[in-house]
Amino acid sequence: MSEDNTLSTFGDRVKFFRNYLGLTRTVFGELCGRSEDWVKSIEIGKIGMPGLGMLIRMAEILGVEDLAAFTGEQRLSRATFTKQTHDQAPAIVKTLAAYPLILPDREPVSADALAANVRQAWMVWHGSATQRTAVAVLLPRLLDDARVSVRLLEGDDRRRAQECLAQVYHLIQLYLSFQPYSDLILLTGDRAMTAAQEADSPKAIAAASWYLNHVWRDAGEQAEARIDLAQQAGRLLRQEDEEERGLWGLLQLAMALSYAKTGRRGDAERHWDQAHRAARSLTGHHPWLMFGTGMVDAYAVTMAVDMTNGHEATRQADRLDLESVPSKTRRAFHTIEIARGFHLKKEPLATIHLLNRAYEISPDTISYNLFTRRTTDELMTTGGATVRDEARALARKIKLVPAA
Repeated sequence: MSEDNTLSTFGDRVKFFRNYLGLTRTVFGELCGRSEDWVKSIEIGKIGMPGLGMLIRMAEILGVEDLAAFTGEQRLSRATFTKQTHDQAPAIVKTLAAYPLILPDREPVSADALAANVRQAWMVWHGSATQRTAVAVLLPRLLDDARVSVRLLEGDDRRRAQECLAQVYHLIQLYLSFQPYSDLILLTGDRAMTAAQEADSPKAIAAASWYLNHVWRDAGEQAEARIDLAQQAGRLLRQEDEEERGLWGLLQLAMALSYAKTGRRGDAERHWDQAHRAARSLTGHHPWLMFGTGMVDAYAVTMAVDMTNGHEATRQADRLDLESVPSKTRRAFHTIEIARGFHLKKEPLATIHLLNRAYEISPDTISYNLFTRRTTDELMTTGGATVRDEARALARKIKLVPAA
């Protein structure tokens, strides 16, 4: 089969190969782990070319052996799919791969001291504009201490150490995110859940379920399993306890995001409403998960973007107060999500303006964000004169291109 020469866009090619195999948009979307609306948005050009992972998946489903048949004349640069690697990552990966089996003359860190050290690491993660660099010096020792304490402490102290170990794995997952360590990111999620279950702590299990949902959702996998996990974890929590009620709301948000990713708008909005009600009932926000009304409102933008509704995304953005979210990395992330909404609406000036604003909040967050890297690369050539200049300047800041 050869491609029709009249197919000038990526969306045209997807539609051509899909129709050739007799697949409906609904079926093709399900095979891709996406919605019918997502397929339609790809085909009509509302959404641009996806990242390399999804591109390969689509090619496999449609039986396209040569990616050039998909990409045509569109440029597929390394910036479209390359993930940055932090310079401290090898040391953290080495620690993650090690096991403290022999502990000569080792004294465990007390459960109280370990918990205090973990709290400090969370404060560093949320408070620094360059959070990976800031937390990288802490993680190897923190992981080693937590593992040793889990082995040597007993009773309630050991269970508390297991809760701390689960949180250390959450921090490592966040540190490794958007870097080329997808297998290790899944490993940290699994180990965190194991530690949470060993601690026999519903709160720790709920947090581990939230982070496992992120792993699977970002990979576009296990939609039903991740929703079922969140539902099960939610049933362990007591509504009369404020912290547990907040964690229950966090799991409702996890389900809302998963439903949005698969195009199930009604289910997504229903669980978002439940998350929002739970957040409104709290006196503050969770100290390291950051669950609260600001976070829930901000994720409404992500849901709209994932359902390819740029107008709804920017409408939701207009009602946000991101300053109420006490985390630089989260504020930068959600600013990038708003940029995704304007990108869907084909408003390049607003898109690049918001990406620059995100850089001002947290250079670290934006430098490792794949949407930022793809879109900045795209706008350097497709934007107007003003947009191109701003995109080139941002590209140099995030080391997408060499400094002038």
